Amino acid sequence: MAQDKGKRLSQYVGDYVVFDLETTGIRWQTDEIIEISAIRVQGHQPAAQYSTLVNPQRHIPAGASKVNHITDGMVKDAPLLGEAMDGFLEFIGDSILVGHNIHTFDMKFISQAAMRLYGKEIGNDYIDTLFLARQCLPQLPHHRLLDVAGHFGISTSGAHRALQDCRMNQECYEKLGGMLQARNPKEPEVLCPRCGAGMVRRKGMYGEFYGCSSFPGCRGTRKI
Repeated sequence: MAQDKGKRLSQYVGDYVVFDLETTGIRWQTDEIIEISAIRVQGHQPAAQYSTLVNPQRHIPAGASKVNHITDGMVKDAPLLGEAMDGFLEFIGDSILVGHNIHTFDMKFISQAAMRLYGKEIGNDYIDTLFLARQCLPQLPHHRLLDVAGHFGISTSGAHRALQDCRMNQECYEKLGGMLQARNPKEPEVLCPRCGAGMVRRKGMYGEFYGCSSFPGCRGTRKI
Protein backbone atom coordinates (compact mmCIF):
# COMPACT_ATOMS: atom_id res chain seq x y z
CA MET A 1 0.00 0.00 0.00
CA ALA A 2 1.29 3.43 -0.91
CA GLN A 3 2.32 5.86 1.80
CA ASP A 4 0.61 8.93 0.37
CA LYS A 5 -3.10 9.59 0.51
CA GLY A 6 -4.98 8.68 -2.65
CA LYS A 7 -6.63 11.28 -4.89
CA ARG A 8 -10.25 11.46 -5.96
CA LEU A 9 -10.62 11.04 -9.73
CA SER A 10 -13.49 11.74 -12.10
CA GLN A 11 -13.05 9.41 -15.06
CA TYR A 12 -14.08 6.15 -16.71
CA VAL A 13 -11.64 3.25 -16.38
CA GLY A 14 -11.88 -0.42 -17.29
CA ASP A 15 -9.87 -1.94 -14.43
CA TYR A 16 -10.81 -1.10 -10.84
CA VAL A 17 -12.11 -2.45 -7.54
CA VAL A 18 -15.59 -1.41 -6.43
CA PHE A 19 -16.05 -1.64 -2.67
CA ASP A 20 -18.59 -0.96 0.05
CA LEU A 21 -18.74 -1.01 3.84
CA GLU A 22 -21.42 -1.52 6.45
CA THR A 23 -20.80 0.11 9.82
CA THR A 24 -22.23 0.59 13.30
CA GLY A 25 -23.04 4.22 12.46
CA ILE A 26 -22.12 7.19 10.31
CA ARG A 27 -19.28 8.69 12.38
CA TRP A 28 -15.93 7.41 11.10
CA GLN A 29 -14.17 8.82 14.16
CA THR A 30 -16.13 6.65 16.63
CA ASP A 31 -18.12 3.97 14.76
CA GLU A 32 -16.79 0.62 13.55
CA ILE A 33 -16.78 -1.38 10.32
CA ILE A 34 -18.95 -4.52 10.45
CA GLU A 35 -18.75 -5.66 6.80
CA ILE A 36 -16.28 -5.16 3.96
CA SER A 37 -16.99 -6.26 0.40
CA ALA A 38 -15.18 -5.65 -2.87
CA ILE A 39 -15.37 -6.77 -6.50
CA ARG A 40 -12.33 -6.64 -8.79
CA VAL A 41 -13.24 -5.56 -12.32
CA GLN A 42 -11.02 -6.19 -15.33
CA GLY A 43 -11.90 -4.91 -18.77
CA HIS A 44 -15.25 -3.67 -17.40
CA GLN A 45 -16.20 -7.21 -16.25
CA PRO A 46 -16.34 -8.57 -12.66
CA ALA A 47 -13.42 -10.96 -12.16
CA ALA A 48 -13.17 -11.74 -8.42
CA GLN A 49 -14.71 -10.76 -5.11
CA TYR A 50 -13.82 -10.36 -1.44
CA SER A 51 -16.41 -10.18 1.32
CA THR A 52 -16.35 -10.62 5.07
CA LEU A 53 -18.31 -9.64 8.13
CA VAL A 54 -16.24 -7.96 10.85
CA ASN A 55 -16.56 -8.36 14.60
CA PRO A 56 -16.56 -4.78 15.93
CA GLN A 57 -16.13 -5.97 19.54
CA ARG A 58 -19.07 -3.81 20.52
CA HIS A 59 -22.84 -3.82 20.31
CA ILE A 60 -24.36 -2.97 16.94
CA PRO A 61 -27.03 -0.30 17.51
CA ALA A 62 -30.58 -1.19 16.56
CA GLY A 63 -30.68 1.72 14.10
CA ALA A 64 -27.72 0.31 12.16
CA SER A 65 -29.16 -3.23 12.17
CA LYS A 66 -32.45 -1.86 10.84
CA VAL A 67 -30.63 -0.51 7.78
CA ASN A 68 -28.09 -3.26 7.02
CA HIS A 69 -29.78 -6.23 8.76
CA ILE A 70 -26.49 -7.20 10.45
CA THR A 71 -26.87 -8.24 14.09
CA ASP A 72 -24.54 -8.97 16.99
CA GLY A 73 -25.15 -12.70 16.55
CA MET A 74 -24.05 -12.57 12.92
CA VAL A 75 -20.66 -11.01 13.71
CA LYS A 76 -19.75 -12.74 17.00
CA ASP A 77 -17.54 -15.31 15.23
CA ALA A 78 -16.44 -13.04 12.37
CA PRO A 79 -12.81 -11.91 11.93
CA LEU A 80 -11.62 -8.87 13.83
CA LEU A 81 -10.88 -5.67 11.91
CA GLY A 82 -7.16 -6.36 11.55
CA GLU A 83 -7.68 -9.68 9.77
CA ALA A 84 -10.46 -8.27 7.61
CA MET A 85 -8.38 -5.25 6.58
CA ASP A 86 -5.36 -7.45 5.81
CA GLY A 87 -7.48 -9.41 3.36
CA PHE A 88 -9.08 -6.30 1.90
CA LEU A 89 -5.77 -4.50 1.29
CA GLU A 90 -4.25 -7.62 -0.28
CA PHE A 91 -7.28 -7.90 -2.54
CA ILE A 92 -7.30 -4.28 -3.74
CA GLY A 93 -3.52 -3.91 -4.20
CA ASP A 94 -2.86 -0.60 -5.92
CA SER A 95 -6.11 -0.64 -7.93
CA ILE A 96 -8.28 2.41 -8.45
CA LEU A 97 -11.21 2.14 -6.03
CA VAL A 98 -14.82 2.85 -6.97
CA GLY A 99 -17.73 3.39 -4.62
CA HIS A 100 -20.79 5.50 -3.92
CA ASN A 101 -20.36 8.36 -1.46
CA ILE A 102 -16.94 6.98 -0.56
CA HIS A 103 -15.29 10.42 -0.53
CA THR A 104 -17.05 11.40 2.70
CA PHE A 105 -17.89 7.95 4.13
CA ASP A 106 -16.16 4.69 3.13
CA MET A 107 -12.73 6.19 2.44
CA LYS A 108 -12.86 7.91 5.83
CA PHE A 109 -13.56 4.58 7.57
CA ILE A 110 -10.88 2.54 5.80
CA SER A 111 -8.31 5.33 6.07
CA GLN A 112 -8.96 5.61 9.79
CA ALA A 113 -8.70 1.83 10.13
CA ALA A 114 -5.44 1.73 8.13
CA MET A 115 -3.94 4.52 10.20
CA ARG A 116 -4.94 2.77 13.43
CA LEU A 117 -3.68 -0.65 12.33
CA TYR A 118 -0.66 0.19 10.18
CA GLY A 119 0.12 3.87 10.75
CA LYS A 120 -0.43 4.56 7.02
CA GLU A 121 -2.87 6.30 4.74
CA ILE A 122 -4.80 4.47 2.03
CA GLY A 123 -2.75 5.28 -1.07
CA ASN A 124 -5.23 4.18 -3.74
CA ASP A 125 -6.80 6.77 -6.02
CA TYR A 126 -10.58 6.49 -6.05
CA ILE A 127 -13.71 7.41 -8.00
CA ASP A 128 -16.90 8.39 -6.19
CA THR A 129 -19.96 7.54 -8.27
CA LEU A 130 -22.03 10.04 -6.27
CA PHE A 131 -20.11 12.86 -7.97
CA LEU A 132 -20.44 11.19 -11.36
CA ALA A 133 -24.19 10.79 -10.83
CA ARG A 134 -24.58 14.47 -9.98
CA GLN A 135 -22.60 15.35 -13.08
CA CYS A 136 -24.30 12.97 -15.53
CA LEU A 137 -27.83 12.90 -14.09
CA PRO A 138 -28.58 16.45 -12.91
CA GLN A 139 -32.30 15.87 -13.54
CA LEU A 140 -32.59 13.43 -10.62
CA PRO A 141 -33.87 15.02 -7.38
CA HIS A 142 -31.63 12.71 -5.33
CA HIS A 143 -28.46 10.78 -6.16
CA ARG A 144 -28.39 7.94 -3.65
CA LEU A 145 -27.22 4.60 -5.01
CA LEU A 146 -30.80 3.35 -5.03
CA ASP A 147 -31.90 6.40 -7.02
CA VAL A 148 -29.16 5.93 -9.62
CA ALA A 149 -29.78 2.18 -9.91
CA GLY A 150 -33.51 2.78 -10.27
CA HIS A 151 -32.89 5.30 -13.03
CA PHE A 152 -30.90 2.72 -15.01
CA GLY A 153 -33.33 -0.13 -14.29
CA ILE A 154 -30.74 -2.01 -12.20
CA SER A 155 -32.09 -4.36 -9.54
CA THR A 156 -31.91 -2.99 -5.98
CA SER A 157 -32.77 -6.30 -4.32
CA GLY A 158 -30.63 -6.90 -1.23
CA ALA A 159 -29.55 -3.25 -0.96
CA HIS A 160 -27.60 -2.15 2.14
CA ARG A 161 -25.54 -5.32 2.33
CA ALA A 162 -22.03 -4.55 1.19
CA LEU A 163 -21.55 -7.15 -1.55
CA GLN A 164 -24.91 -6.49 -3.17
CA ASP A 165 -24.26 -2.76 -3.10
CA CYS A 166 -20.93 -3.44 -4.83
CA ARG A 167 -22.68 -5.39 -7.57
CA MET A 168 -25.29 -2.67 -7.97
CA ASN A 169 -22.73 0.11 -8.06
CA GLN A 170 -20.48 -1.68 -10.54
CA GLU A 171 -23.35 -1.65 -13.01
CA CYS A 172 -24.13 1.99 -12.20
CA TYR A 173 -20.51 3.00 -12.72
CA GLU A 174 -20.40 1.37 -16.14
CA LYS A 175 -23.55 3.28 -17.15
CA LEU A 176 -22.29 6.58 -15.75
CA GLY A 177 -18.83 6.06 -17.22
CA GLY A 178 -20.28 5.50 -20.65
CA MET A 179 -22.25 8.74 -20.35
CA LEU A 180 -19.18 10.61 -19.15
CA GLN A 181 -17.08 9.31 -22.04
CA ALA A 182 -19.76 10.06 -24.64
CA ARG A 183 -20.15 13.68 -23.57
CA ASN A 184 -16.69 15.04 -24.31
CA PRO A 185 -14.39 12.16 -25.29
CA LYS A 186 -11.60 14.48 -26.52
CA GLU A 187 -11.97 17.34 -24.06
CA PRO A 188 -9.34 17.23 -21.29
CA GLU A 189 -10.66 16.90 -17.75
CA VAL A 190 -10.84 20.11 -15.74
CA LEU A 191 -10.55 19.69 -11.98
CA CYS A 192 -12.11 21.91 -9.33
CA PRO A 193 -9.49 24.12 -7.62
CA ARG A 194 -11.32 23.76 -4.30
CA CYS A 195 -12.11 20.04 -3.93
CA GLY A 196 -10.46 18.27 -6.90
CA ALA A 197 -13.71 16.96 -8.45
CA GLY A 198 -14.30 17.14 -12.18
CA MET A 199 -15.82 20.36 -13.48
CA VAL A 200 -18.61 20.75 -16.01
CA ARG A 201 -19.53 23.58 -18.37
CA ARG A 202 -22.40 25.74 -17.15
CA LYS A 203 -24.10 28.89 -18.39
CA GLY A 204 -24.43 31.94 -16.17
CA MET A 205 -25.34 35.61 -16.39
CA TYR A 206 -22.01 36.45 -18.00
CA GLY A 207 -21.67 33.42 -20.25
CA GLU A 208 -20.21 29.93 -19.92
CA PHE A 209 -17.99 28.89 -17.03
CA TYR A 210 -16.74 25.71 -15.37
CA GLY A 211 -18.65 24.70 -12.25
CA CYS A 212 -17.81 21.94 -9.80
CA SER A 213 -19.68 18.68 -10.48
CA SER A 214 -20.24 18.26 -6.74
CA PHE A 215 -22.37 21.42 -6.52
CA PRO A 216 -24.05 22.36 -4.18
CA GLY A 217 -21.64 20.57 -1.82
CA CYS A 218 -18.79 22.52 -3.43
CA ARG A 219 -19.28 25.85 -5.22
CA GLY A 220 -15.90 26.00 -6.94
CA THR A 221 -15.83 27.76 -10.33
CA ARG A 222 -13.29 28.45 -13.03
CA LYS A 223 -13.21 30.60 -16.16
CA ILE A 224 -13.30 28.88 -19.54
